[in-house]
Amino acid sequence: MQNDSNKNTLMFLVCAFAILIGYQFLVMGPQQKQREAELRAKKAAEAQVAVQPGMTIGADGTPQPLKLSRDEAKAQSPRIAVDTPALSGSIALKGARIDDLWLKRYTQTADKNSPPVELFRPEGAEHAWFADFGWAGIAGMTGLPTPQTVWTAAPGQVLRPTTPVVLTYDNGQGLVFTRTISVDADAMFTVADTVRNQGGAAVALAPYASVQRQGIPTEGPHGLGKTQIVYEGGIGVLGGIDGVEGGKYILQNKAKYPKWKKDKPLQDNLQSKGGWIGMTDKYWLAALVPQQSEMIKGRFQVKPVSGVDVYESAFTGAPKSLAAGATVTNTTRLFAGAKTVPLLTRYQYGGKPVVWWEFWNRPANVIPNFDKAVDWGMFEVITRPIFNVLEIFYKMVGNFGVAIMLLTVALKLILFPLADKSYESMAKMKKIAPEVEKLKVKNKDDPAKQQQEMMALYAKEKINPMMGCVPMLIQIPIFYSLYKVLTVTIEMRHAPFFGWITDLSARDPSTFMNLFGLIHWDPATAPLIGAFLSGPLHIGVWPLLYGFTMWLTTAMNPPAGDPIQQKIFQFFPIVFTFTLSQFAVGLVIYWCWSNVLTILQQYIIMHRYKVDNPIDQLVNRLRGKTVEAT
Repeated sequence: MQNDSNKNTLMFLVCAFAILIGYQFLVMGPQQKQREAELRAKKAAEAQVAVQPGMTIGADGTPQPLKLSRDEAKAQSPRIAVDTPALSGSIALKGARIDDLWLKRYTQTADKNSPPVELFRPEGAEHAWFADFGWAGIAGMTGLPTPQTVWTAAPGQVLRPTTPVVLTYDNGQGLVFTRTISVDADAMFTVADTVRNQGGAAVALAPYASVQRQGIPTEGPHGLGKTQIVYEGGIGVLGGIDGVEGGKYILQNKAKYPKWKKDKPLQDNLQSKGGWIGMTDKYWLAALVPQQSEMIKGRFQVKPVSGVDVYESAFTGAPKSLAAGATVTNTTRLFAGAKTVPLLTRYQYGGKPVVWWEFWNRPANVIPNFDKAVDWGMFEVITRPIFNVLEIFYKMVGNFGVAIMLLTVALKLILFPLADKSYESMAKMKKIAPEVEKLKVKNKDDPAKQQQEMMALYAKEKINPMMGCVPMLIQIPIFYSLYKVLTVTIEMRHAPFFGWITDLSARDPSTFMNLFGLIHWDPATAPLIGAFLSGPLHIGVWPLLYGFTMWLTTAMNPPAGDPIQQKIFQFFPIVFTFTLSQFAVGLVIYWCWSNVLTILQQYIIMHRYKVDNPIDQLVNRLRGKTVEAT
């Protein structure tokens, strides 16, 4: 009767699933195409409506601020091209802004033919992001360049590492501004602003620089500020003032995008001697670096403009007095690129070679704590060494997946003495498990005596029952640190392993829902339950391998004393298979390979103490079948 009920339940689930798939292809698919066609027609009709320049028609029929396309925003200003081994884009002569940058060395997806990563975007386009430089007037001074000022440049200039560009602006009131922009082969711009006073009176002005984002993407794969483990927002290292915090430079990372608006009163007027300030995404950074001998006031602020939150990280330098006939120059650097650890470290120490383990022989900081732009997390003392060792292994084998496996072996060797004692204790506990059960039956009505006799048995056999927990406790910070490395370091982004794994920082792309790719169907397109199938039920090959190794590891451990605990432990492999299926596959590979090494180590120890184990049981079964067959 029970078997018939199970068969009926299974048939119901299969039929329901088939109906949902058929409904998707026969009904939902055509309806979706029809809605898309109607939406395209609606947009085309709206495009014919006459509106005032700079305005468009909103969904409710009222005029709204125009959101330009990227190309339209670029066309609002004459431009100078930027072309380096790492960057492409342009500089707007209107405002003399660096506002159009692409990262040549990085693609948007793991596909090599994918477009390059976009970093900066001109003002006027949705989610604009740019760097601005200039001078602020003191005591109501006027005639300074504004974001609307169009600077002059010699025709044919292209910004390359070997050819700086020079921009000029004469305000007609005796001040001539010259901006010389240079760039290296990687990600660092140098902006030298010079003011020449040709008037008859002295003037006072202060240099400033800012990085602005006009709205941030919050949805989709490029949404910002969605996860707690990754810091994205305003960032900087400020301080260095004698008598303040001991003259130390302090990491400023309290302006995370979701709560920046709440904290804005706390982020203004940050006094510093040099340092740096900017904005960071998970992998990308725009950072302003003032002259390190200059006193500045840093700020993180957000203000609404036409219904859009404009985020700004900026600094203002000390006022400079400029006598008639005098000239003053201020230099600011801008880092705009990927947060690769070796590159950040090279800039931090002024290009001098740094060996990470020689912490006692470090050169002086040129940009203080610039490598703090990478969010190493609260276990930095573990996370940094793990990353450094991974890099060493990567240079040896050329594959970060293999490097993770070598790191796992190295960690196992380091922890071997402690783990060996732990597994030895667990093997002994499994060996005396029948005696423990007899004691439980014998003293089932006297828990105190039962516990006393069990402790005496453990002492007689020289067993520490708590030793079995030690390897797991040690692995918790290692697990977190490796997760952090895989999540925040760009070196792991789009790093392939073997086969179908093209990005170790993403989850396993395979799923049993389409037979691991044998069926050309995306479970996410299923009606009603698509999000569920592509979310919690997206279980790939590596999570399944992990679940099997965890089950085998659990089976080799001594059984829990309480029947309820035994049931809970039996469910652990299933629960963790579902959980880890949503994690970076590099982490799953580490945990799976770690389990394999643990099983091997336990198997050897169990053989040493002649303890029965699931592997020997399986081998004996197979041998028994072979004998019967012959």
